[in-house]
Order: sequence, then C-alpha cells, then structure tokens
Amino acid sequence: MSTKQTNVLNILGTAVAPGKSAIVNFEVAKLHTRNTLEVPIIIERSKKPGPTVLMTAGIHGDEINGVEIIRQIIAKGINIPKTGTIICVPVINVFGFLNMDRLFPDGRDLNRSFPGSANGSLASRVAHFVMTELVPHVDFAMDFHTGGADRFNAAQIRIVEQNPRLTELAHIFGAPFIYYSQNLNKSYRNACDKAGIPMLLFEGGKSFNIHNNITNTGVNGAKRVLHHFGMLRSKFKVSRPKADAVVIKESKWLRAKYSGMFKATVDINAPVKKGDVLGNITDPYGSFNYFVKSPYSGYVFNVNESPIIYQGDAIFHISTEIEA
Repeated sequence: MSTKQTNVLNILGTAVAPGKSAIVNFEVAKLHTRNTLEVPIIIERSKKPGPTVLMTAGIHGDEINGVEIIRQIIAKGINIPKTGTIICVPVINVFGFLNMDRLFPDGRDLNRSFPGSANGSLASRVAHFVMTELVPHVDFAMDFHTGGADRFNAAQIRIVEQNPRLTELAHIFGAPFIYYSQNLNKSYRNACDKAGIPMLLFEGGKSFNIHNNITNTGVNGAKRVLHHFGMLRSKFKVSRPKADAVVIKESKWLRAKYSGMFKATVDINAPVKKGDVLGNITDPYGSFNYFVKSPYSGYVFNVNESPIIYQGDAIFHISTEIEA
C-alpha cells in the first residue's frame, strides 16, 4: 500500500512528528451553558514509515458496540503501531452519545451529511471536519457500526461489489459475513470512496448494547488488517477466523404479517431452509400463535429482538444469493 505518511502530521494546528503521540480535541460546539463539547482524536505514530489508518465509531450516538471496539483497541495498545500512523476517533457523534440518540440535536443523521459544509448544519460541519482534517491524511479507514433499534446484526463487513482490494481486506478482517451493499448517498463510506480512500464498514450487534462476541470480532478483525499492513506489534497474537466468510450478494427482509408479541427461535448467523420456522408471533391473551417460516433458503444475518412488533416491521434479514 502506498502511504501518505509525512514527517509531521498536522491536525487542527497540532503537529505530531513520527514516534510521537497526541490527543487533539475537535471543538464541536459551545453549549448554551457555555461548556465546550469536544471530540477527542487519538493519534499514535511510529518512527518507521508506513500507512496511516483511521478508525472511527459513534457516527450514530446509540451504536455502542463500535465505540467499545475502538475503546478496547486503545486500552490494549493495539493502536500503537509498529510502522505508520493510527488515528482513532471512538465517538464522532458525541451529542448523540451523551443523549443515547442516533441523531444530532437538530434531528439530522451524520451519516447522511457527508461530505458536509463548513457553514452548514451542525452535523454537516462535523462531516466537513472529518473530510477535511482527517481523511486527507489517511490511506485506509475502518468505520464501526451497530444494527439500529432492536435489530441485531450478525458481525459483517459491508463493501461494494467488484472491488478486489476491498474484497481482499474484508476476507482478511475475518467477520462471519461479507455483505455487498451499495454506498449510500451522503454517507461517510460514499464520501471516502469518492476521495479515493478504501474503507471497511463493520456492522454488528444492536443499539444500546455491548455484546462480547461482536466486540471481540471487531477487535480481532482490526488486528488482522493491521498485521496485514505490517503495523501490528509482535506482542499481539493474530488468530485465524473460525470459518471463511460467507459472501452475501443479495438478500431480503422478511416482514411481520401480524402485530403482536414476537420471539425469534432461530440463531443469528444460522443457515435456514425454505419453510423452516424462524420464530412466532402471539398475542397477550393466548388466543393467537403464528409461526414465522422462511420463504427461502439462506443465512439469517439480522434478527429483530424487540418483544413487541407491528405488522410490516422487518423481523429477519436473510441472504438470497451467496458467492460460491
């Protein structure tokens, strides 16, 4: 990988030389109480040249698993590189994180605000900061996300199809699933793609939750990628994934035919056959019990864990075509 590493890395006027560390605080806004709200950016540089990797989480403030993954990477010293530079931003949407809310105070979704504007909405200004102050310095990015609301995502890497470089790195990461999905307009991933920065987007778990298996998968995947780049120090062991990733080319959501109390009986990650029972919908009075059956064969890689659902709610995400 060609690298952008320079003798001095300059972010928000703070110069960080090779072999040095720094925490640079981006002032998001001053609150109406006059307190300053800041986003810490943790920078670790090796004396040896190498790639610059950016790891981000908390674009949606209620997606805690991603924050926990980067917290562990920092706490364990995985972010101190053998070569090159690692930049970590554990919580980009600090407003949402404080309020346990997916969005910014004005109701805007940061992940639909890229590349942003210096004079736009608050979310747009944060997006602009990421794209002007951080992304130009990096060679590769990893962004950690979580399933929304009560929908539990199997650990997966999302990339566009027909990009051999991203496909190789996704397999190196080693999540159970690789899901081909298009870049969404105004998303962080789309903005990085347009800027020529390859990104792996990790999804796993659900909002308002820390799940050990999900966070372990994220941390181990990051270690494998850093090892591939020659950036992981020898003190850290790199394990092979338990199985090769299943590559999902097409998928469909299964939606509830009825409202009621819902319980899934199928495990996340599980292969299912057409007609298999996936769960059941009941009512509080014991007079109704509907068995949810899979309309096709595939892998279940998202399960709605809400105990109460309404007709039309997405309850299972199932692959319909996988890569041989």
